[in-house]
Amino acid sequence: MILPAKHLTPQRALIGVGADILSQLDCPRDVSELWDRVRSVRAGQMATALTYDWFILALTFLFTIQAIDEVDGLLQPASRAS
Repeated sequence: MILPAKHLTPQRALIGVGADILSQLDCPRDVSELWDRVRSVRAGQMATALTYDWFILALTFLFTIQAIDEVDGLLQPASRAS
């Protein structure tokens, strides 16, 4: 489910959906705006339809691996402190 497999395409795997989400986080966005942008990008690519449940699961995955942060209700790529 996280990685593509024999019966799970890269566009459907959480890592692929997460990549689509991260590509749309060029500035902080709320969940609704991010959902709309990811859906429109995927529609243009004729990728597998993305359900809201799968989108939220991918967001949860990105939070879990600390790839995104939530600040004041907006999502943004995680800042990397060195």
